[in-house]
Amino acid sequence: MRPFAEQGNAWAQGAIGALYDNGMGVPQNYYEAVKWYRMAAEQGFAEAQYNFGVMYANGEGVPTNFVKAYMWISLAKAEGEKNASANLDIVKTLMTPAQIAKAQELADEWWEEHND
Repeated sequence: MRPFAEQGNAWAQGAIGALYDNGMGVPQNYYEAVKWYRMAAEQGFAEAQYNFGVMYANGEGVPTNFVKAYMWISLAKAEGEKNASANLDIVKTLMTPAQIAKAQELADEWWEEHND
């Protein structure tokens, strides 16, 4: 799977992220998980966007950042990721209205930039 991921295959990148995230077949390493999730998320792979957002929400491999968590999870929700809606509601309860507005602004900017 790694050769496909290194060639830019978003599904393979997301899958490698999940392996590192969960310690399946490799030592658990949140920093490696974030690296692979980020690559796939930036290509619009919804499952990776969701997982990347959860990493931000939990502070695993990255500093806790609810604005970035909300941004990535909301993008995943827009792409139809089934777990995103409920978790977006949870993250939202931890944020101020200004943080939510900023996260939505960032998500809108990302969406416009990547969906021309």
